[in-house]
Amino acid sequence: MRYEADVVIIGGGLAGIVTAYELLDHNKNVLILDRDAEEKFGGLAKISFGGICMVGTPHQQKAKIPDTPELALEDWLRYGELGEEDVLPRQWAETYCHRSRELIFDWLDEKGVEFLPVVNWPERGYHIQGNSVPRWHITWGTGFGLIEAIVNALDTHPNRSKLDLKFGHRVENLIVENITVKGCAGKLEDGSDSFEAYGETTVVAAGGMCGGDLSLLRKVWYKPWGDAPEHIVNGAHQYADGMLHDAVKAVGGNLTHLDKHWHYAAGIQHPKEVEGRGLSLVPPRSALWVNAVGQRIGPPPLIGYTDTRYIVEQILQQPGQFSWQIMNWKIAIKELGVSGSDYMKAFRDKSKRRLVMDILFGNKALVNELIDTSEDVVAANSLPELVEKMNAINLGHTVNLQQLQHDIESYDAEIERGPRFFYDEQLLRIMNFRTYRGDRLRTCKYQPILDPKAKPLIAIREFILSRKSLGGIQTNLKSEVLTDGGQPVPGLCAVGEAAGFGGGGIHGIRSLEGTFLGGCVLTGRIAGQAIAGKGQ
Repeated sequence: MRYEADVVIIGGGLAGIVTAYELLDHNKNVLILDRDAEEKFGGLAKISFGGICMVGTPHQQKAKIPDTPELALEDWLRYGELGEEDVLPRQWAETYCHRSRELIFDWLDEKGVEFLPVVNWPERGYHIQGNSVPRWHITWGTGFGLIEAIVNALDTHPNRSKLDLKFGHRVENLIVENITVKGCAGKLEDGSDSFEAYGETTVVAAGGMCGGDLSLLRKVWYKPWGDAPEHIVNGAHQYADGMLHDAVKAVGGNLTHLDKHWHYAAGIQHPKEVEGRGLSLVPPRSALWVNAVGQRIGPPPLIGYTDTRYIVEQILQQPGQFSWQIMNWKIAIKELGVSGSDYMKAFRDKSKRRLVMDILFGNKALVNELIDTSEDVVAANSLPELVEKMNAINLGHTVNLQQLQHDIESYDAEIERGPRFFYDEQLLRIMNFRTYRGDRLRTCKYQPILDPKAKPLIAIREFILSRKSLGGIQTNLKSEVLTDGGQPVPGLCAVGEAAGFGGGGIHGIRSLEGTFLGGCVLTGRIAGQAIAGKGQ
């Protein structure tokens, strides 16, 4: 089979869709080749929670959040620890911070994407300050609503007839003629036929390189962390296997920062999917984070939603390289969440009534579902019973009941003494979190773990969950793929996670969170404008 278009886009995730829309705006004929099934159009963004980091939005302004592009960039460079040698990532970071209102918020707003009025505040940092102010905008409808709105805009575009979508197409290599990329070639996913696709420009939007293939992830594992854990759950796309990165390298493209990844610490095995797939939990801040032998991890104690990379680093130093979070019913129904549209039903279904009920009375349905369906979640009416259930699935380790009871009782005793006498850093941070409205709504007010009125006790076994490649294909500010000498590869661009969300590694080693979906929109729009000759 042979296809032709002005622009061939490899990958039908958020970055590819945004690129296509921008090109239609400029009257281009576009072909999207996606490896997955049509119902998966939109990729992982479609099943994400839908949080996006943006600067200077109307939501921030209404809440009197004193944010500026300059402050955001200062936070970004510090938190990501970008060095002076990271020239292109720094340029992309500057572009993101200075143009997120224009290129991301305003564009999504025009497409009918809504955001909750309360801006959230993750990644404040531990030893390195992260977000100085709240920037995480939650999409009303989650990632499902985000993709639904953009695909609807795509389907109703005046130039929709210029767009061709092909699903089940696995691109394996790029076609080069006279040092210029002229298209790509591959096979249908079912193996029934092969194809070639030709265009003036080819855009790689095929996602990360080693979240879906854990064997590849282990090969490029960040060496200062030692060996990769025996148990990792996969939270990335099943087709994130590095094939397109290899194809880009084969035609002279440069790959950078391949050992930089964004993993989450609170991953559980997905109750509804094949073994090895994972769910990323939103870990409760009021839960105690302990290791496989029941000892509280720290100091400082680990606190969810604070510095994801630091938490991952600390857990990797623990026995078994996995962890447990200990909580009770009251904590779980108020604070526990899942980073996925299928589980956060009030957000996904845009049910204001249900959202208000969940905030006022707790998300009991979610917690019950996890208890009933997840083998990583155990509940009991006493601590000895809880420990017994933990040890039954503790992967060769034994939780010490006395140690765990001591750590919990010490924490609870400090709560009973009252805020005037707090010394525990977890309690001090919770006190600070609760000064912001967005955190106060979803954070318990100093809830003791062994409170007899808050039973049952709940323990969640959590693994490192692979998610995003922070490195990737090196690109300039036109999204053109560069050689290791810094020259554009003619006819070839890259966007989204494939490009490390810009420049082959826009984040450095840490994300301010919400910059992944935002990075897909940013790079897709810039690429489309540049290809059409309208880039600024």
